[in-house]
Amino acid sequence: MTHSHTHAAGRRTGTTSSWHGGRSAEPVPPQIPARRGPAGRRLLAALLLVGLLASVLPWWLGTPAGSLRTTAATVTAAGRITGLIAGYLLLAQVLMMSRLPVLERWIGGEQLGRWHRDIGATLLVAVLSHLSLILVGYADLRNHSVLAEVGTLLGGYEDMLSAFVATGIMLVVGFSSVRAIRRALPYEAWHLLHRSSYLVLLLGYGHQFTHGAQLYKPGPVRTGWIALYLLVVAALLWGRVIAPLAFNLRYRLRVADVVAESPDTISIYLTGERLGRLEMLGGQYFRWRFLTPGCWWQSHPFSVSAAANGRWLRLTVKVVGRHTADLRDLDPGTRVWAHGPSGTFTAAHRVRERALLIAGGSGITPIRAMLEELPPGAALIYRARTPADVLLSRELDWLAQERDTSIWYVIGSRDDPGPRQLMSPDGLRQLVPDVARRDVYLCGPSGLVEQSVRALRRAGVPRRQIHLATFEL
Repeated sequence: MTHSHTHAAGRRTGTTSSWHGGRSAEPVPPQIPARRGPAGRRLLAALLLVGLLASVLPWWLGTPAGSLRTTAATVTAAGRITGLIAGYLLLAQVLMMSRLPVLERWIGGEQLGRWHRDIGATLLVAVLSHLSLILVGYADLRNHSVLAEVGTLLGGYEDMLSAFVATGIMLVVGFSSVRAIRRALPYEAWHLLHRSSYLVLLLGYGHQFTHGAQLYKPGPVRTGWIALYLLVVAALLWGRVIAPLAFNLRYRLRVADVVAESPDTISIYLTGERLGRLEMLGGQYFRWRFLTPGCWWQSHPFSVSAAANGRWLRLTVKVVGRHTADLRDLDPGTRVWAHGPSGTFTAAHRVRERALLIAGGSGITPIRAMLEELPPGAALIYRARTPADVLLSRELDWLAQERDTSIWYVIGSRDDPGPRQLMSPDGLRQLVPDVARRDVYLCGPSGLVEQSVRALRRAGVPRRQIHLATFEL
């Protein structure tokens, strides 16, 4: 079944203007944020590409013409090139994981996460190619077998054992990032495995500067690479330690109340200091760590479910595991360690003036916050299996009136004829005739998102107008 609202039946009372503890906090009316173009993303992409070319330039300039006449020399040269590429890509990967505030603002956690994933696959190929080519090339030069060459390298070369260990860690991390394996692993276990990739930077450093043909000699190339390492480590310390510490000392967030939105969904209201100065957009997320027994050691990304109002923050969480179940029992006054805000799933990153938002289940939470900041005339399609799965409906109905938003509640399983027709290209065009001229924001289960993207593309929506909500590392 479907249920459509172009206007709400009445103004909602108290859901976002106060928390259920009874303490009033009238919000400041959100402003429509100015657009943020793609200049920052393009600049970083260009810098990364220039850096990649510069990483192999020392080999090109330092290799005499005609020196690659034998197969062994050619294979060894290929191993050195892939080694330089792998070293550079490793630094780029760590930079992506640094959570440097300027990168979070320019690029956004979603885009950084996608780049991190794509670069990670290329890095793994480069490392394995480097290892294989160097072993084969050196073995040919010395008339050894490949296994004998492995023994020679491990036994006679300083820092080589640590380089092999670093390769092993990268293989484990890469293996755990395969989608099916990642889904099977608990989030905490996967996150811990991914954190071990920092060891690769430490373990691979000595090998590069002890045996790297272009890096072991003192000079501008070696100095430049060392400076690059120092800059990346500084970015990591700033993004992971200094910036979060400054943020939490400034805002001092605490739990104000925990409210049940449905049998398996809760909203957590937070207060703090100087929240009127917090630069946050609807649709962004924080990484939250609740400093209470059983929760303090885990940090999870949850989006805010209400726009900034200067008085409190709210996140709405679906209970799907032990950690989220423990959040039901948070006591008022519990200290909260947060890192953010992050993400480009916001009204500021719109391309067009009007928007269509498609949410599934608890995917409504960032979209609910965005609706306060999008220009009037937005449209929302909210997919839910049953009426009980619809969250924050009173607030959505209120926003339908206040923000001139058309809302369709599409209820039923994905195999029901009604929802299937509505979520088809023709169905989307019937609901929103100008869909191809709108930004489309998608948040929900992967199946819904993938199906919707296919339908939107067939309905003529350009890819640059489709925005997906994803949480990175």
